[in-house]
Amino acid sequence: MRMESLERVELIACLPQVFAERNDVHSEVWLQHVTLDRGKHYLVKAQSGAGKTSLCAYLYGSRNDYSGTIKLGGVDARSLTIAQWSELRRRHLAFVPQTLGLFGELTVLENVELKNAITGYKTRNEIEQMLAQLGLSDKLHSLVSRLSVGQQQRVAIVRAMCQPCDLMLLDEPVSHLDADNNRAVADLVTQEASRQGAAVVVTSVGNHLMIDIDHILNL
Repeated sequence: MRMESLERVELIACLPQVFAERNDVHSEVWLQHVTLDRGKHYLVKAQSGAGKTSLCAYLYGSRNDYSGTIKLGGVDARSLTIAQWSELRRRHLAFVPQTLGLFGELTVLENVELKNAITGYKTRNEIEQMLAQLGLSDKLHSLVSRLSVGQQQRVAIVRAMCQPCDLMLLDEPVSHLDADNNRAVADLVTQEASRQGAAVVVTSVGNHLMIDIDHILNL
């Protein structure tokens, strides 16, 4: 499967398997028919333990322990091969996991350039401009392991911008950021999403990314 663009993602009667025996699931996502359309901004609000990180893993294809169906551009996610998932992640799905997935033994610039080496999407100047926009100009050659969690979140966000995408999936991306840094991240995400016409799906348990939201989904 190769698609020009990923216009829509659908979740149809999905439920994490761990919730299968529960009869108290009241959600606007689980067991519902939800559509995520390219170009729209979605906030998924959740309490701890409601399955927001599981939702992100299902959409990114790193887990499939759910009932129901997820369709990516009309194609059942369970039917995709490893190669097809790799293509989707390289060209259509940008992801900032809650765990960030940075390499502590590498510098800020090395972490970002490692991703960009795969995609060839940004120039070195563009990368440095994004890092500067998030207040990290003086950290380019610092080891990620020596940064604060909030600084690491900003590095992971810049890294995620180094690819073409139709869907940006951000799992609690500003949980350790103050209001000023939140706004800086929101501006960068909005600029890049607008330029690419991408959807943005951001999760939160309290500290929301300060972007304009088209739809709020209570998990």
